Amino acid sequence: MPLPFLTADRAFDQAVDEALPFDDRDRWRRPYRPGPWRVGTAALLLLLASYVLVAAVVIAAAETTQAGALCFGAALLIIACTLRLLRVGVWVSARGVRQVSFFRTRTASWDPAVSVRTVQQPVRWLGLPRSVQGQALLLVRRDRVQEYVTPLMTSHNADFLARTEAFDRAADTIEAWAAEYGRAV
Repeated sequence: MPLPFLTADRAFDQAVDEALPFDDRDRWRRPYRPGPWRVGTAALLLLLASYVLVAAVVIAAAETTQAGALCFGAALLIIACTLRLLRVGVWVSARGVRQVSFFRTRTASWDPAVSVRTVQQPVRWLGLPRSVQGQALLLVRRDRVQEYVTPLMTSHNADFLARTEAFDRAADTIEAWAAEYGRAV
C-alpha cells in the first residue's frame, strides 16, 4: 500500500532543470547553509537570552520594575544581535551580490563585475586577526582597483571552517549566478 505522504521526493526524479513555481530569482537568497560555528554561537546566545529573560521576570517580581525592564532590554539586545549574526553571509539575486557583515551591508550589481573567482591566499581565521592559508571568493569589478579586493567569503569563516566541500559548492553557485546574470563575467 503506497502512502502518498511518503512519496514527496518523487518530484526530484522528474524534470530537474525546471524552475519551481515559487522560485523567485529577484529575491535575495543565501546559496549555502549557515555553518555549525555560526549556528552554535547563535544557539548559545539565545540560551543566554532566555536566562536573561527569566532573570528579568524574577527581578521585576522581586524588586523594581525598572530593573526588570533594563534586564528585559538587555535580553532583546542579545536576541537582536543573534538574529543579525544569523543573517551574516553572502546573498545573491538576479540584481547582484550582497555581502552582509555584522555592522555593514554592501551590495554590488552584476553589471560592473569583471569576474567572480576562487583564489588561494592568506585568509582570516573566523574573522580574527590570525591569518591562515585558505581559499577566498573574490568579486573583481571594473570600478575598483584589483589589488584591494576584499573577499566575499573565505574557506575559514564561521560558515565554512572544516567544510571545504560546502565552500566549493557555495563558490560554484555564486560563480554560476555571476555567469548567468553578469554581462562580461
